[in-house]
Amino acid sequence: MSSRTAPAGQPITIRRAVARDAKRLTRLVRGSGAYEGKYAAAVAGYRVGPDYIEAHRVFVAVGPDEQGGRVLGFYSLVLAPPELDLLFVADDVQGRGIGRLLVAHMRSEARAAGLDRVMVVSHLPAEDFYHRVGAVRTGTARANPPAVPWDRPEFEIHTSSE
Repeated sequence: MSSRTAPAGQPITIRRAVARDAKRLTRLVRGSGAYEGKYAAAVAGYRVGPDYIEAHRVFVAVGPDEQGGRVLGFYSLVLAPPELDLLFVADDVQGRGIGRLLVAHMRSEARAAGLDRVMVVSHLPAEDFYHRVGAVRTGTARANPPAVPWDRPEFEIHTSSE
């Protein structure tokens, strides 16, 4: 477990996700404001299950009120091929540095696993966030209808830069 303080002063702990987090992570994905309107279909049936949590390096950011079930955000690192598969922060706590803390933690985990870079296929509304955390645009993932009917920016995050 690692503990840091977000810029707003709230203590944030990042810990490995466990099977009992699955429903909370699924709710976070499905309830994301970034996936409203034309993007809603992309996450409507999405599920982060216990099997996914077991198969990948999934970490959650929790606040001091975790006992009440509050997960502020999470990410999933896939090692082969190296990819930041999921990164979500609860809508009501965005802008407080939690996403930045999760990316810094992911970089550390990726470095520890021997990776020097991690690929990200970004959701369009998250493109500016990835630029701000130092990701480098490398291309475009073409639409894959019906699951994803729009092109998405591809990035690399180098693990050596914080």
